[in-house]
Amino acid sequence: MQRTQLATTPLGATGLQITRVGFGAWAIGGGGWEFGWGPQADDESVAAIHRALDLGVNWIDTAAAYGFGHSEEVVGRALAGLTQRPYVFTKASLLDDGTGRVRHSLKRDSILREAEASLKRLGVDAIDLYQIHWPIPEDDIEEGWAAMAELKERGLVRHIGVSNFDTGQLKRIQGIAPVETLQPQYSLIDREAEEEILPFAEREDIGVIVYSPMGSGLLTGGITRERIAAMPDDDWRRSDARFTEPQLSRHLGIAARLREVADSHDTTPGAVAVAWTLRNPAVDGAITGFRRPAQVDPILAAANLELTAADVTLIEGRS
Repeated sequence: MQRTQLATTPLGATGLQITRVGFGAWAIGGGGWEFGWGPQADDESVAAIHRALDLGVNWIDTAAAYGFGHSEEVVGRALAGLTQRPYVFTKASLLDDGTGRVRHSLKRDSILREAEASLKRLGVDAIDLYQIHWPIPEDDIEEGWAAMAELKERGLVRHIGVSNFDTGQLKRIQGIAPVETLQPQYSLIDREAEEEILPFAEREDIGVIVYSPMGSGLLTGGITRERIAAMPDDDWRRSDARFTEPQLSRHLGIAARLREVADSHDTTPGAVAVAWTLRNPAVDGAITGFRRPAQVDPILAAANLELTAADVTLIEGRS
């Protein structure tokens, strides 16, 4: 199938030109681990990836932690045989503790082992962007970042970045090697990044891709109390504070306002939620999770959706 062309934007100073919306592969890692989304159909996941690529998406963001390797395996399966592959971004530092829960390691040897395993699962010669997943243990972030720089020097990864770091932590590691990208959580239900981290990234020309722009599904318009109650036991969202009261009512109220704006643009609440994050001048791209092909088309509209000042006032609940 001939791929659609989507507009691209520079990812900081990396030289990469990325589509404003990318494919997030957290959920397709499946269930059975601490932050899993319940059972997933791998064939559907592969089809969703192919649908996104056919529509012009040119990057996939995954992590070794997602299903403890399973997400990367599914991504690798989707990439196999493609004549034109997308950029592949993945992450290190979260390991299986043997019970399905994560443990953190930023030790050099651990990072190097993770990179080799990710390359094998993904079936690529080099990872386009390799990221530290979490700055934990904080005392080891310098060692972890030096290992990332070593991987780049060896040509196993092309660019290096971090996820979930604050400005103080970024300043600590910048002297070791430039921080090329940052991946913070950012959405209408979690705006903390606006205070310091996004302005800092913009000043330093650090590329930014935000995760959970739809609040892990809360802002898609498809979440109800009944749907939450019916989630599998190993879907992490069932017990997350954002999906329970008193926060849930507030978040469903935001989703209702998103629907009102979406109806005026003939699009979906999820697309509006993503477009809202892309309005921030520091944000280069947004990671959007898809598990089935039918989920892809309605959200990609966010890449070209321009919200008016009145839309934003309504979305944010300002009078």
